[in-house]
Amino acid sequence: MSEASHPLPEPATPSGNRYDRMEWAGAFGDLGTLIPFIAAYIGVLKMDPFGVLFAFGMAMLVTGLYYKTPIPVQPMKAIGAVAALQAVQTAIVTPAAVYSAALVTGIAWLFLGLTGLATRLAKMVPPAVVIGIVFGLGFGFMLQGIRMMQSDWLIAVIAGAGTLLLMGNKKIPAMFVLLSFGALVGAIQNPVLLDAISKTGIAFHTPTFAFSELSLNQFFVGAVLLALPQLPLTLGNAVIAIKEENNRLFPQRKVTEGGISISTGIMNLFGASVGGVPMCHGAGGMAGHIAFGARTGGSVVILGGVLLVLAFFFSDSVDLLFKLFPAAVLGVILFLTGAQLALGCSAFPTDRCARAVVLLTAALCMWNVGAGFVVGIALHHAHQRGWLKM
Repeated sequence: MSEASHPLPEPATPSGNRYDRMEWAGAFGDLGTLIPFIAAYIGVLKMDPFGVLFAFGMAMLVTGLYYKTPIPVQPMKAIGAVAALQAVQTAIVTPAAVYSAALVTGIAWLFLGLTGLATRLAKMVPPAVVIGIVFGLGFGFMLQGIRMMQSDWLIAVIAGAGTLLLMGNKKIPAMFVLLSFGALVGAIQNPVLLDAISKTGIAFHTPTFAFSELSLNQFFVGAVLLALPQLPLTLGNAVIAIKEENNRLFPQRKVTEGGISISTGIMNLFGASVGGVPMCHGAGGMAGHIAFGARTGGSVVILGGVLLVLAFFFSDSVDLLFKLFPAAVLGVILFLTGAQLALGCSAFPTDRCARAVVLLTAALCMWNVGAGFVVGIALHHAHQRGWLKM
């Protein structure tokens, strides 16, 4: 699963993207984070499935065509967790608050990217902190995957063992087998759910303008309680870490912090207008796509296309469809994604105290990336001044 065992070849087509079976397999490597958050937004907050899927699909389509590497589009995790769990004591989170959060997020990152502030902020982050963020994210994904696999260890062991045996197999992509196995298990365990899906008809849906639902109260909830706490996490995971990961794996297609910030801003402004949720380019998503075979932006285009088909024709049944996949199978995807991310992490510093900064940053990032980001920078400066003795 390391970069050495899975070399990343130069794009083989003039467009830079491929759409072969490995790209199709890699397209679904980010489902471990995508499905749970989308299901929560739709099932808990009762958001319109069309708006959520349409925003993700369009963002992925444009991202894959523009960057031509497996730069993902993911839900912003801190906002998603707070919104889905209704974990705000002073206000009720509604779909309008989520649209507001996406709007404020879009404005903030577009401003940071266009003014160059995102690049300047990124340059202030030491290499040891960047390594700690990526390493911590990898282990955080692995732990979350284990928690999901605990729902059914037998299914998880079978799925995990089969996937590991097929990793890197170009004739039988591991993701196809894993998804087929998950669908089969879901159908056996939930025949009523499968019957409900079969009875849901095809209906064509069109976009609606989401801003008409905004109110001052919900704008405040979205801006202050959802969007602002997410900013440090996004800078660490979805700007700095994804830039480092992309440029390490695809030096022929380098990106910048400013460009990623502008991209994040544009897709959130668009998403907010059509009823989408806050989105980012998380480093873990790239690891997931690559772990299951993706090597170009074609995988992201494919996943975007699939989500657009679901949005336009199957929005009424998508909640049931996502529930069909067992949590244990999604946990296997998430675990292997985390392993890919951690294995690809840059070499640890030779200095003992710098290694301590990496490890402490990583440990905190397993809990909260924003906290790990802030504490890691503080530890680095303490080390530079000779205050940190390990």
